[in-house]
Amino acid sequence: MSRDLFARAALAQVPKLLTLLDRNPHSPTYGCFDRNFWQYKIIDFPSGMSQEFVWPLALVHSLDLPDNPYYQQESIRNWVEAGILYAAKSAHKDGSCDDYFPFERAGGAAAFSLLACIEAYRLLGLENQTALEFFELRANWLAHHNESGQLTNHQALIVLCLELLGDLLKTEQWVEARESRLERVLSWQNPEGWFQEYEGCDPGYHSLTVSCLARIYEIRPDPRVKVALTKAVKLAAEFVHPDGSYGGEYGSRNTYNFFPHGFELVGRWLPEALQVNDGFLKSLANDCGPCYTDDHIVGHHTWNYLLAWQDFVAARPPRTPRPQGRVWLPEAKLLIDRRGTTELYMALNKGGVFKLFRDGKLVQSDTQFSLQLKQGGKLKNAVGHLVEEYNLKLEDDSIVIQGALGWAKQKQMTPLNLMILRVVMLTVGRFYPNQVRKLLQKMLITGKDSAPFKFVRQLKWQGDRQTGAWTVMDELKSDAWDRVESAGIGGDQTSIYVVMSRTFQRGQLQPWLDLTEKATALQAGQILKLERKL
Repeated sequence: MSRDLFARAALAQVPKLLTLLDRNPHSPTYGCFDRNFWQYKIIDFPSGMSQEFVWPLALVHSLDLPDNPYYQQESIRNWVEAGILYAAKSAHKDGSCDDYFPFERAGGAAAFSLLACIEAYRLLGLENQTALEFFELRANWLAHHNESGQLTNHQALIVLCLELLGDLLKTEQWVEARESRLERVLSWQNPEGWFQEYEGCDPGYHSLTVSCLARIYEIRPDPRVKVALTKAVKLAAEFVHPDGSYGGEYGSRNTYNFFPHGFELVGRWLPEALQVNDGFLKSLANDCGPCYTDDHIVGHHTWNYLLAWQDFVAARPPRTPRPQGRVWLPEAKLLIDRRGTTELYMALNKGGVFKLFRDGKLVQSDTQFSLQLKQGGKLKNAVGHLVEEYNLKLEDDSIVIQGALGWAKQKQMTPLNLMILRVVMLTVGRFYPNQVRKLLQKMLITGKDSAPFKFVRQLKWQGDRQTGAWTVMDELKSDAWDRVESAGIGGDQTSIYVVMSRTFQRGQLQPWLDLTEKATALQAGQILKLERKL
């Protein structure tokens, strides 16, 4: 049964979650899920985000899933309670927590882990005053904290936390804050249906916001939320690829995230939402979905898959044929073009990064030119996939993007950098964590510094609309060819820091297209030309 694919995928992650957990009741870090902290001792503070793992454990304890060895196990219950109490123990005095550096006071980590702790507490019917006092403290911090950057999924998580905790504690103290945050979420939804994530639309995080809003609407029906969900679900349906994969490098945050639970909830009153999940289930059935099993992010999809199994709608609408024609989102600068059995997904705000499918299979994933150049005794990376307002020309059978490559963000930590960050955060930075976060976002995520390469990318459709094909013609001009060490085009390159990006899925087995020989043979002012019929 397709429903059980969600359970199978989630249960496969539980042994890892338990390995990450300090399960020793006599340990000073009992209940901590950050193995790098309590076991390896290679970091000096625990990540607060890790305590989110209490929720999937509470779910496998509570749900009678097929082949579930954790169901109603007393040890699981005890470990979940220990995890909640460790979240309280490791929090700052104001209820906040850190994720990647001390005194960070990370809004996302605080919201994810609070939501998980509240839901785990409710699921297991716990009675613990220490936990309840911690929930209230953290909720108060979240209600008044405003992080830098526009991350709609974080705002939606906070709304859901305040809604659930208000119900649990039978209080209305967060009504005003909850409503204010909800209005922010709705105001950050573009008229095209997508929610702002840093510099644009990311289908992956979009699905997480859908999950949060669907829960919010289930608890407190609000016609504004229903309208927002309807737009959001219809847009998400466009990003499910023919092979069941979803999103990717053409999104603003480069993620393959897919959170299915919200689509099951919305599917109760909007049946087409169920078709979104049915499309994604193809990737689980074929074991070709993205891998999210690293130590920091394994929890997110685990609990969401379990909730999708729990709330799975039995009566599914029949699959309808994929719509033909073009979907153009001028605000997001995203283009979807379906002709016959060919489907093109392209980001025109990222230099023409694209994925191309034919007959239900991935034919080409392309993340634009990438070159390594010598500069000052070091190698720098010039890439074509950074967000910018490029020169565009769209016609029925032609797409043209022109612009400049940009320098990839490849800043790495060194012992000196780490020491400086620690000194800053242990002194003045602890009082201004949001300013530090804003600076790091500018260094690692947002913005673009142009590199000395000008490109033109043109896609032309040749043949009739049912049996024709796309031809990709690329040109790259520069006066810096003598500094080029390596050049090529990859299928999954990204160069901004996003926690949930750079995960593996089978489509990334596509080989690197090496253009080094062509590039290094050019003289200043000459043009590298490449033509491919796909």
